Amino acid sequence: MSDQGYGASAKRLEEHIEALARFNATPGRGITRFSYSEQDRSAREYLMGKMAELGLEVSVDPVGNIRGRFEGSKPGAAPVLTGSHIDTVLYGGRYDGVVGVVCALEALTVFRERGFTPVRPLEMVVFVEEEGVNFGSGMAGSKALVGLSDVETMKQLVNDDGVSMYEAAKRAGFDPDSMTRRLIAPGDVHAMLEIHIEQSLVLDTERIPVGIVTGIAGMKRLRIRIDGQPNHAGATPMRYRRDPMAGAALVISAVEEAAAKKALPTTVGTVGKVVCSPNVINVIPRSVEVFVDTRDVDPKGMDAVVSTLESTLERLSRERGLTCRMDTLGEIEPTLCSKRVVDALQGAAEQREIPFMRMTSGALHDTAVLAGVTDIGMLFVPSKDGRSHVPEERTELDDIRKGCDVLIGALVELTRTGK
Repeated sequence: MSDQGYGASAKRLEEHIEALARFNATPGRGITRFSYSEQDRSAREYLMGKMAELGLEVSVDPVGNIRGRFEGSKPGAAPVLTGSHIDTVLYGGRYDGVVGVVCALEALTVFRERGFTPVRPLEMVVFVEEEGVNFGSGMAGSKALVGLSDVETMKQLVNDDGVSMYEAAKRAGFDPDSMTRRLIAPGDVHAMLEIHIEQSLVLDTERIPVGIVTGIAGMKRLRIRIDGQPNHAGATPMRYRRDPMAGAALVISAVEEAAAKKALPTTVGTVGKVVCSPNVINVIPRSVEVFVDTRDVDPKGMDAVVSTLESTLERLSRERGLTCRMDTLGEIEPTLCSKRVVDALQGAAEQREIPFMRMTSGALHDTAVLAGVTDIGMLFVPSKDGRSHVPEERTELDDIRKGCDVLIGALVELTRTGK
């Protein structure tokens, strides 16, 4: 069965994107739609209404993840899932997450229009709380879905208003206490596909409309504390100082040098937060904390950054009389996409003569969480100028349509057999 005649409607895709953008807490300042908010509720109702119009079997799990099931000719077969999220960062853009949701909806719409019945079921999924900006933990909904988060964890995730994710879910009408009844276990899902904006500038720079993701980077987050000797900024000669800020500057330089020159071509390293005490302009600091984020699809790259930092801290202690300590705050292993799913995506792009490139993802996504229970694959479409998480975030409609066409082709391939 050929799927070349199954093409996405750019008009419908645009209508859905514009409709979801109207559910926004900060008009004129980007898109703000936190999970469990009034804007989130309205967006969910819009999507579930569209699912119902397609005749999908719509269900919502105890934490708020939405699934719309398109039954196949072999109902007992494990389904193929596709989708993304609709929550945003504060003052974010209208495409992050939303592209994956509307493309999933469009794929199912095309199948209904063309009378295509898959052998195995196909499900559209809308994950709750992917961004993590409200309660401080990214991909919380998908983690709950696969058993990586529980009720106690949700109670500990608290937003700036002092409301926990558990409380917010209950206020929104969900029943997180019963979420263990709806877990996805290995074998329950045949594959998970997600289309997403790249959130970087590779595809836009190279003028390539589609990126086929082969791996999703792992991450290590580190906290480095450097203690020195506080003193008067004017009266203390330079040769007598034990300045932790000067040591922190060397640590920050070491992160950049390690990621750029000593690790792998796929390694990145970032210092995005520095805490200084007492943080006064005319006092040599007592202590400085440097927070490091390093990512790679190969653990060896992250290990190289850590090793460089260990050497740097040992040198600071020996040569500058500073007391240094490095702690791991969090760690996520890299995830490789399934060859079976990658091949299906590539085959669909080649069949439709849509230019593509293979690439890795430095950002984390819900699909990576599902890698522990099923085969996964991801598809990227360009972000204009590499911008994301900002009001200026933009992806050309034609690129979204091309990405959706590739998704449709891959879904046909992965659902054509019940084996």
